[in-house]
Amino acid sequence: MRTVLVIEDDQNTAALVTLYLEREGFRALTAGDGPAGLALARRHEPNLVILDLMLPEMDGWEVCRRLRQASDVPVIMLTARGEEIDRVAGLTLGADDYVVKPFSPRELMARVKAILRRTARQPDQRPAGLVHQDIELDLEKRRLRIKNETIPLTPHEYALLEALMAAPGRTFTRDELLDRLYPHGEAVVIERVVDVHIGKLRQKIEPDPTHPRHILTARGIGYRFADLEEREELAP
Repeated sequence: MRTVLVIEDDQNTAALVTLYLEREGFRALTAGDGPAGLALARRHEPNLVILDLMLPEMDGWEVCRRLRQASDVPVIMLTARGEEIDRVAGLTLGADDYVVKPFSPRELMARVKAILRRTARQPDQRPAGLVHQDIELDLEKRRLRIKNETIPLTPHEYALLEALMAAPGRTFTRDELLDRLYPHGEAVVIERVVDVHIGKLRQKIEPDPTHPRHILTARGIGYRFADLEEREELAP
């Protein structure tokens, strides 16, 4: 049974979401504030987190940030704030989707299922890992290692790096990369989100992020992972 953690201070909303989750066969855990939610996440390692933005003690932004420091668990932000800048900010923090109150519980369940389908591991249908020089991406464990050091990635960073590393030299448009992030159209986003995630990814994998030699920019188009010839040309 897959576990969904609901971090929501409104008891009525939490009870409604829990009811629908249990009807769909999920195990539901609830927390009324950020610290309690983080404690439950550490203890139970849920398959997905539904996170309210406006929480007491610690807001949803900070909870999401701390979740991302320790885990790649999918996160759906649940909030009354519907401005585009709020959606983009939540997604760039590592949230996988953004649902605005009032919401349809059935729609929320559909989004939960879609995200869990997208993040389900299927190791028998793809190679065990991708390796380019000292960068190793383990596709079964969803883990990045550089020079034998494990580097934490958000789900969005992982999805982008997997797509780029799987096709060195191929230029992906921003629209193509957005499709990798949201293949089922779970969220309405802008192309700038890709640039933000690429920037954060470069901070993690590039020796000098200001002069990248792994993830290269195709101006006006998108991004590509350098092929062997390009990496040799850009090597210090």
